[in-house]
Amino acid sequence: MTDVRHILVLPDREAAEEVAEAVVDTLGAPEEPQVIREALAGEDDAEDAQWLVVLEGPEGRYEPSALDALAAEHEGWLEKD
Repeated sequence: MTDVRHILVLPDREAAEEVAEAVVDTLGAPEEPQVIREALAGEDDAEDAQWLVVLEGPEGRYEPSALDALAAEHEGWLEKD
């Protein structure tokens, strides 16, 4: 089975941490996903950063629409390839 990576983009650390916890509590992730801070391209200001929640797992483990809805509840989105 092939692993798939899902990246949820959130506006701040608090939202990203809440989403990471919710993925475990409501979507049954086996462990809390990684939370990463990423500066926006071309931005030097530390305030202009996105927070990412990165999920990896077997294809079909996470429903993309559920991940997108969870991110949207926190003013974020699911990154599309």
